[in-house]
Amino acid sequence: MVLISGTTVGGMDITEQHYASLKESDEHLDCLKSHDCGSSTRLMADFFGFFSEYTTISTACSSAANAIILGAEMIKSGEADIVVAGGSEALTRFHLNGFNSLMILDKERCRPFDDTRAGLNLGEGAAFIVLESEEHAQQRKASIHAWLAGYGNACDAFHQTASSENGEGAFIAMTEALNMAGLDATGIDYVNAHGTGTPNNDQSESVALRRMFGHQMPPVSSTKAFTGHTTSASGSIEAVICLLALAHQFIPENLGWQHPMPDGIIPITQHPSSNTQHPTPNTVLCNAFGFGGNDSALIFSKYNEFFREQEGTRIPPETKVLSRVEITSEEQLSEIRDFISPMEARRMGKLLKSSLLASLKALREAGIETPDAIVTATSMGCLENSERLLEQLETEGEVMLKPTYFMQSTHNTLSSNIAIRTHCHGYNVTYTQGRQSLEWALRDARRLIETGKCKNVLVGCHDETTPLYRDLMKRASADVFWSDGEKCQSSIHSIAIVLTTANNQHPSPNT
Repeated sequence: MVLISGTTVGGMDITEQHYASLKESDEHLDCLKSHDCGSSTRLMADFFGFFSEYTTISTACSSAANAIILGAEMIKSGEADIVVAGGSEALTRFHLNGFNSLMILDKERCRPFDDTRAGLNLGEGAAFIVLESEEHAQQRKASIHAWLAGYGNACDAFHQTASSENGEGAFIAMTEALNMAGLDATGIDYVNAHGTGTPNNDQSESVALRRMFGHQMPPVSSTKAFTGHTTSASGSIEAVICLLALAHQFIPENLGWQHPMPDGIIPITQHPSSNTQHPTPNTVLCNAFGFGGNDSALIFSKYNEFFREQEGTRIPPETKVLSRVEITSEEQLSEIRDFISPMEARRMGKLLKSSLLASLKALREAGIETPDAIVTATSMGCLENSERLLEQLETEGEVMLKPTYFMQSTHNTLSSNIAIRTHCHGYNVTYTQGRQSLEWALRDARRLIETGKCKNVLVGCHDETTPLYRDLMKRASADVFWSDGEKCQSSIHSIAIVLTTANNQHPSPNT
């Protein structure tokens, strides 16, 4: 049995309580053991004691949805019989003030898809679902609640926090999900929208939904006015809401909506102008979109013994390494000027630079401009920026915080930055499970190639440390390891690997 959890905050709720005292006292050094995202999943696995494997996905607000997608893929490939997949997130000062620095919080109740919407309300929570094959569930006489009929993972490749005007990433993710389920737009009875209540998301998602469904728009609602935006956990919490809607045959209401937005969707409410005539749901679409354009979509259908996914027998292709590049010192970062302008480089922290540099060099050596997919491993992401935001919170209080620090503190900012630079709209995911992170990333990349979903995959392993973190770990008598399992020997460590099928021929960069 495998546990897959999505989170971005990890143990920050404890770390931020002791950040100031950690510099002077060893009293709370133990909080470092639970700081990183992977540690929260490890603690859950240790508590139950029966999981053979566990890992953590951190793609901001699509983390839990991507955990469910990974679980399904592991069952299909025979790597697991049962997967418990979902996500959890806790409110923190770091989280709350980070979103506030982006000026996208609403002090009133959020109003998704309303013309007066002013931002999101943050929430916290957790939800997990049990995934298994039909055959395995029937063998143990389990009650089957629904089918995970289809899913899609795509990248908007537009901006670190904003969605594109045409909702490209969302549209691709929904299209992939429908194609996998063997459905057209008329096959969806209800859409649980990402619908955060921010001006940008609701406009972009409305465009994507209109591109997807046209004049045959199914009932749509956002449930975030009930739960708040639970960020990394939202994909699984709203998946559970969709499963309840299927089981009890209802459509959740979009609370707070009163005023139609220009060219926006009209969600399901009790408002007289809302379409209250709708079918009972048998097949539902659940959207989860994250910072960096990490967009995912899930389709659940009522369990029907006549539903079968048809897959032909195929021989998995072998994979080979086209290129491999390492960045292990800050002195190498000057080479980034070969790829981006000095102004762009100044906006990036060290790890953003090293991850981008290693990736672009590896792609150049492989003769590839845009990879089919980007799979990233990192233990703690841009630790330097997380530390800077904590320091600013401590010394300056909860006003005028730098949004850049928060934007670059999310783990998937590394892979989304690479996607933006390479115009990659394909599969994009970030693993953060300590020193096992790269192992999980490589497994995913090989699975993408072996199942024919991709011809090539850019895999990255990117980590950094800071003087404060190294001092704290030294005082705690703990070693620091990179996400590839190697012991830390420098302040930054980036590896970029391009994988492809063994029979796939790419032109050399000089051709």
